[in-house]
Amino acid sequence: MNYRHAYHAGNAADCLKHALLVLLLRALTRKAKPLFVLDTHAGLGAYDLAGPEAGRTREWEGGIGRLRAASPTALADYLALVPPGLAYPGSPAIARALLRPGDRLALCELHPEDAAVLRRRFRGDPLAQVHARDGYEAVSALLPPAERRALVLIDPPFERPDEFAILARTLDAGRRKFPSGVFAAWYPVKHRAPVRDFMADITARGIPDVIACEMLLRPAIDPARLNGSGLLVINPPYGFEAAAAPVLEALRAALGEEEASTAIIRLAGEDAG
Repeated sequence: MNYRHAYHAGNAADCLKHALLVLLLRALTRKAKPLFVLDTHAGLGAYDLAGPEAGRTREWEGGIGRLRAASPTALADYLALVPPGLAYPGSPAIARALLRPGDRLALCELHPEDAAVLRRRFRGDPLAQVHARDGYEAVSALLPPAERRALVLIDPPFERPDEFAILARTLDAGRRKFPSGVFAAWYPVKHRAPVRDFMADITARGIPDVIACEMLLRPAIDPARLNGSGLLVINPPYGFEAAAAPVLEALRAALGEEEASTAIIRLAGEDAG
């Protein structure tokens, strides 16, 4: 799978990832203490849906396009952060919109041209720092943060056949560096076998307090298609699991096909390991 993000901005997978990201950030910013947010695969930061990449695939029409038309109440907070017209915020723009003075945002992007765009976008912003570096490596390098509270978003391109294994190792390493941090990792669902192996890997590592939130557009039986996606969360904030259920259902109702489904899977309790 090649997931260069500009081609897929605003699609159903983005909607799931960003709607759940809003829930996480809302929960974590309820406390007055400063928060550090690390976005390991930040991309361009925001996207033009009329641009050559998104305009070529037009995947956004089956994602944010449908959500705008349906405007479900459960997604009102997320949809309020999406500008009208043919603009779509990436995770850096969404995170920056929800952070407060005293919080901090670190954005990592390895692709040189994308990193340059990201630097221009956030130039002069006192809360945001752009790092032209490998996001996986940054998880161990930038943790633990001075703020002692963190959300780490890992949104890999899944261009490598061993991406799930790398993701599991990175989550384990990050959790060992900063056990109290909240880690959120996006993953694609084409067919179930790779996802089952990934979840088994996470479970075998003894990582405590892990859930996975999934929305399938259709049954995951065709390995040639992106049939859905999920967000695995380590140390989900209080109330996140309950808040995620109506968000997932609203996504399914607006975006899914006849046999679409959602699931919140508890991989490990708080006392695992």
